[in-house]
Amino acid sequence: MINNEEFTKRLQKVIDFYGESASSFAEKISVQRSSISHILSGRNKPSLDFVLKVLSSFPEVELYWLMNGKGKFPALPNQNQKLKVSEEKNSPTSNLKSTSQISSTLISEDKTIERIVIFYKDGTFKNFEESY
Repeated sequence: MINNEEFTKRLQKVIDFYGESASSFAEKISVQRSSISHILSGRNKPSLDFVLKVLSSFPEVELYWLMNGKGKFPALPNQNQKLKVSEEKNSPTSNLKSTSQISSTLISEDKTIERIVIFYKDGTFKNFEESY
């Protein structure tokens, strides 16, 4: 469960990091100013749509850090763990790789992938888990 007070502190840290006001931040993530005000005051909890808009507008923000404080902010991309995602209009499945191909690309020496979640801008997502 999300700790609303801690989430508010992390959101304020993001706003301050980018030198934004609550109003300009709301504009950048395409939400109403009142949404930011209500979340920062603790009146409302953030929706999934709100969180996804923050993540898509500010790629340095990590999901786990924003939601529960674990991880880093700002996130620094690791050159060995970049995953390129490209789309082809004619063949949407041509870029799909097997889990083993992805695993060999992303696994560090002491870590393995448990699952991959892809979030789409329309608020939907796909969850891919290794089946044994």
